[in-house]
Amino acid sequence: MTLVVITTEDGMQGFGEAKAAVGSSGACASIVHCIENDLKPVLLGKDVKDITRLWEEMYNGTRDHYALAKGRKFPVLGRRGLTISAMSGIDIALWDLKGKMLNAPVMDLLGGACRNEMPAYASGGWADVDNIGAQLNGYVNKGFRGVKMRVGVMDKTVQNSIDRVKAARAAIGPDIKLMADAHGTFSVPEAKQFCHGVQDCNLYWFEEPISPDNKRGTAEVRRATHIPIAAGESEYTSFDINELLELRGIDVVQPDAAIIGGISETMRVAHLASVHQLELAPHCWGSIVSFMAGINVAFASPAATIIEFSLGGNPMMYELVKEQITVTNGMISAPVAPGLGVVPDWDFVREFKQKV
Repeated sequence: MTLVVITTEDGMQGFGEAKAAVGSSGACASIVHCIENDLKPVLLGKDVKDITRLWEEMYNGTRDHYALAKGRKFPVLGRRGLTISAMSGIDIALWDLKGKMLNAPVMDLLGGACRNEMPAYASGGWADVDNIGAQLNGYVNKGFRGVKMRVGVMDKTVQNSIDRVKAARAAIGPDIKLMADAHGTFSVPEAKQFCHGVQDCNLYWFEEPISPDNKRGTAEVRRATHIPIAAGESEYTSFDINELLELRGIDVVQPDAAIIGGISETMRVAHLASVHQLELAPHCWGSIVSFMAGINVAFASPAATIIEFSLGGNPMMYELVKEQITVTNGMISAPVAPGLGVVPDWDFVREFKQKV
């Protein structure tokens, strides 16, 4: 991940995360270059509190004065891709700073908590057909009442994915929420075959069935099944999400704050989800920084009802900061610490910092 640090004149620091990949294998050098050479000059000397204005200035570039004068976007060429990821890290850090300045969690700045606690679901599930039940029950035994497993190209055949889901459902019983995530690796026919094969498994949602490049295909899969379709982690800005909604392609909206444009744009997506009466489930697979960004938005949004909690091997989640996020009996409490509520462990950062 790219750890973004913004420091004010009086030495206060805010922390953000920008991603070059939805998983954990992205090369971040281009994001660092973009922040240092393209976006940092836009920000120096500006007021931290003017987050929305700064977002517009970064997104619209040299035409920002037109955008602010006319009230609509005049974006530069980098309106998608790693430029938006770079903006995401900056935006998250600005919200963290503003929360610290006002001594309030980011959630309060977004309107406050819609609920005092929310269920978390355990995100993992890579085991084969003979062991997937035991792996998921390991999560259930920790108190989680919802679990997510991986399917798709990793299984080599659609039937293997179907068999693993059936084994999972048989093992965890009917009362535990079960999600399946294909990471966009099925074709449209394969996704339809999978949905047909697991139609009796009561999936809570089927995530990223096909490539995010094929939004019409995603909508076609949705029309072919009663299983709720989830997507959004690979999208940039609320414009991309709005296109999915116009195509009636998804039931569950999954923006990633470190990719889509930061907390600002994630909240805009949350409003879209509410307007369309769809579920918001921010993608929280990454470091603790983007996780905290996602849960602050989730708690402030009436459309969010469940939080992703990584149970894979993830030092960026558990070792990057000294604070520990706890899930008790499958529930996570609303944030209370100022800003995002986390501070990097600088010994960890120094040990693993990449020279770029």
